[in-house]
Amino acid sequence: MARQNAVTVDVVLACLNEARALSWVLKRIPPTWRAIVVDNGSSDGSSAIAAALGATVVYQPQRGFGAACHTGLLAAEAEFVCFCDCDASLDPGLLPAFVQQVANGTRNLVLGRRRPQGHAAWPLHTRAANLALAQMVRRRTGLRLHDLGPMRAARRKPLIGLRLTDRHSGYPLQMVLRAADAGWRVSEVDVPYVPRAGKSKVTGTLRGTWHAVHDMRAVLTEPPRHAPASGGAGAR
Repeated sequence: MARQNAVTVDVVLACLNEARALSWVLKRIPPTWRAIVVDNGSSDGSSAIAAALGATVVYQPQRGFGAACHTGLLAAEAEFVCFCDCDASLDPGLLPAFVQQVANGTRNLVLGRRRPQGHAAWPLHTRAANLALAQMVRRRTGLRLHDLGPMRAARRKPLIGLRLTDRHSGYPLQMVLRAADAGWRVSEVDVPYVPRAGKSKVTGTLRGTWHAVHDMRAVLTEPPRHAPASGGAGAR
């Protein structure tokens, strides 16, 4: 994966034992972009595989999706930052269309709305939890979102300016809530969602879904932040 002198897009990939998926995921990253793989305590050689494939590897021993994502955000240097799961359930090759909306100023945050390709891609209990959460977000923010999936793009500096604090499963939700409070223009793009490679560690299990919902409920109880974050204001 070649890296130009001036990196314009960094892709953050939170990684916990994703050896089976890494090759496919990293080969789908656009060749002039940089992949930042955040190893969150893998024991299957994921970090070595990522490094061999040309990714920048950083380490975050504190377990948690938010901890890994935020470490990747702080390690990023590009003007634009994307996030994507590292389990081959989502195609990072679709991210240029996300970045284009941010780059041309029509949107400040673009989210991937997951469209499951078969029942195995998204268990019913997870779909139900996600639908309920999206409805709560609509009531809280006015944003007509259908999904709070992990695939997304924004400018790096305004994103850091949101001062995200959740380090668990509530991180993606907190990003959306604080973006909405700051007046960001937020949109969704439909993306295919396929069964992941390997065993799910979070929402693929009832216990994992329960923990994710618990984390997100805690984020939803935070009072709205009315001060716009620098560089992100605009109509939705």
